[in-house]
Order: sequence, then C-alpha cells, then structure tokens
Amino acid sequence: MPAKTDWPKAIQPLLKKYKKTKHPLEYKNIYQLVVMVVLSAQDSDRNINNIAPKLFEAYPDMKALSRATEETLFPFISKVRNFANKAQWLMEIAKTIKTDKNIPQTHESLTALKGIGSKSANVILRESGKPAEGVIVDLHVVRVAPRLGIATGADPKKIEKQIKEILPQKDWDAGMAMSFHGREICRPKPKCEICLMTPVCNYYKTVIKKLGKK
Repeated sequence: MPAKTDWPKAIQPLLKKYKKTKHPLEYKNIYQLVVMVVLSAQDSDRNINNIAPKLFEAYPDMKALSRATEETLFPFISKVRNFANKAQWLMEIAKTIKTDKNIPQTHESLTALKGIGSKSANVILRESGKPAEGVIVDLHVVRVAPRLGIATGADPKKIEKQIKEILPQKDWDAGMAMSFHGREICRPKPKCEICLMTPVCNYYKTVIKKLGKK
C-alpha cells in the first residue's frame, strides 16, 4: 500500500511559488475588486479586465454605483455573461453598502450580499490581505486538486471541505495556488515535464508514468 501523502508538507512548494501572486483580475482597489469578482462569475477574467476601465470611469466608487440604473449600467457590462442578473446584484450591493469604507471584511458578511458566494468572498479576503476563512475553489482547482490527490470529486463545496480538513488554516491559500498552477502548468493537457508537484502527484504517478512505460 502506497504511503499516505503529508499534504501540509507536500503543498509548500506550490504555496511558496505563488504566495505573492496577485489575482488575474486587474483591479486598483477593493471596490473595483468586489465589482469585478461579481461580474467574473461564469465568465473569463480577461473579458472582465477588458470592460472594467470604462465601467469604473463611469462608476468610480460604491457611492456612484448606488445611483446606477439598468439603463445606465447595461451598456458597460452587456458583453458580460448573465449581465442582467449581475447588474441587479451590483445595484443591490451598492445600495446596501453605500460607500467603499463599508465593504465587508469577513466571509459571513460578504456572502450575505447578493452575487457573492463562498469562492468570491474568499478571493476578496485574500486580495484584501485578510486571513483566509476558506479555500478558493474555482474551475482550475476542481481539475488540479483531484489530480494531485489532495481532494476527490468535482463538487467545489466538497473539495473545499476536504482541503480545509487536510491543511492547517495558515495554508488555505493553497486554493489560489492550485488555481494559478492550473492556469499555467496543470492545464487540461498538463505540462507534467515542468511541474514541481510530480513527486507527490497522484495523476502523474498513476497515469503519466504508466503511459511512459508502454
């Protein structure tokens, strides 16, 4: 029977590599981050980065956004997937928060807002420099975590729960590290030849090595 992986130790190279890497959303302050995180659900970071400059020129802060209407907001976000619902969420968030200084700083208070789920709240807290209250699990992590063997299945909530049980809270940024790893190395067609996680990767040991032996 193979030895069980010591994940708190095994995940350290990945944490070290991406520790200071900023999220791909090109935000300039926490207000912009909140808006862009809401807009990025089921859409690409690249698309949100492209529409952001004109949006924030028109709505530079939460106070300005609180005065938005569908008629004035739609033209700026019409290229975003599910933009009509997201406009409603943003307008409700802005009317609730009112000013930038009132932006919540905890997972519980962030997820109480329309359009902000657990993953989005975890991203906002990370980029705000706050201690992790959860593990970021996006589509990249859903691919990478089971490949590594640190989690199983394809349900983001279950994957987050497994990682939180395996790693100490100080290492919960492993979610974002795995996301970056999935974007760069562990892509749908993985670049195993340059991956630093192959010594502990279940996918590499059970699939790639066996293919190499044939």
